[in-house]
Amino acid sequence: MRKLIVFACLFISAVSSVAQTGSKKGGAGKLFIIGGGERSQALMARMVAAAALGPADYMIVLPMASEQPDTGFKYLRAQIAGQMRQPVRMFDFNKHDVNDRKWVDSLAGARLIYILGGDQNRFMKSVAGTPVSDAIHRAFANGALIAGTSAGAAVMSRYMITGQQLLKKDYKETFDRLYRDNVEFADGLGLLNHTIIDQHFIRRSRYNRLLSALAEHPGYTAVGIDEGTAILVQGNRAEVVGDSQVIRLASPSKLQKTASGQFKFSEVDFGLYTAGDVFKLKP
Repeated sequence: MRKLIVFACLFISAVSSVAQTGSKKGGAGKLFIIGGGERSQALMARMVAAAALGPADYMIVLPMASEQPDTGFKYLRAQIAGQMRQPVRMFDFNKHDVNDRKWVDSLAGARLIYILGGDQNRFMKSVAGTPVSDAIHRAFANGALIAGTSAGAAVMSRYMITGQQLLKKDYKETFDRLYRDNVEFADGLGLLNHTIIDQHFIRRSRYNRLLSALAEHPGYTAVGIDEGTAILVQGNRAEVVGDSQVIRLASPSKLQKTASGQFKFSEVDFGLYTAGDVFKLKP
C-alpha cells in the first residue's frame, strides 16, 4: 500500500511538471540564431556541423518571412552545397496548405530546419496556431537543429519584437526614446521561453530597442546578435559563432516608470561576447 501511494505521488508530480513545462518549452534540440547580414562559409559550416546530419537526414528551408522566397532559398542552397550531401528542400506554406499531413510530417522529421529572413510578422501570420508550428516544435523536441537569420532569429522568442514602436507611427531601425509601453511584441515560436532576441544589433545600434524590451519583460534575458554572427544554443548554454559580437542584458534592478513615461533602473547584468565565448542565457 505504501509503495502504491509513493508511486501515485511520483506520477502526480510528473504530470504537474509536464503541465507547468508545456509541450513547447525546452527540448532536446539546438538553435542556431543568426543576426542577419552576410553569412560566411565558416558560419554556415558550423551550423551544418552542429546539426550532426546522418546519411538519411535532410534539411527543410522555411521562406515564409521573405518577399523573395525562391531567391533566398537558391542562395542558401548554393552556399551550403559543398558542406552537406543530404537533400535540401523548401516548404513554402504561404503557397501550400498548412494542414497537409505529408508536408507537416516531413517537416517534423527534418534534422535541420532553416527560417529565412524578411518580416517576422509575415512568418508568424503564416504559421501561428497551425500544424506547421507544432511540427517545428516536434522536430526540436526530437533533437533537430532549428536555425534562422534576421526575421528567422526574431521568431525564436516567445515574446517577439515586431520592430514597431507603439508611441510612434513611423518605422525606424532603432528606437529614439527609452519609454515604457513603447516596444511592440507579438507571439513568436517560443523555442526560447526565457529570452528575447534582437538582430542586426550592433550594425543598426538597437540598444534602445533591446533595453525597452527588457523593461517590459524584466524577468527575461535580452540578447542582441550582430550581423554575420550567431549563437548556438543548447539548453541554457549559448556559444558565439561568427565575425562580430553579441550583447546580453538581464536582471534590471529597481526598475521604475516615471510620471512622463520614461523607465529607469539602477543596475543591469551586461555582457559583450565574441566568437568562442560561452554564456548562460538565464542566470
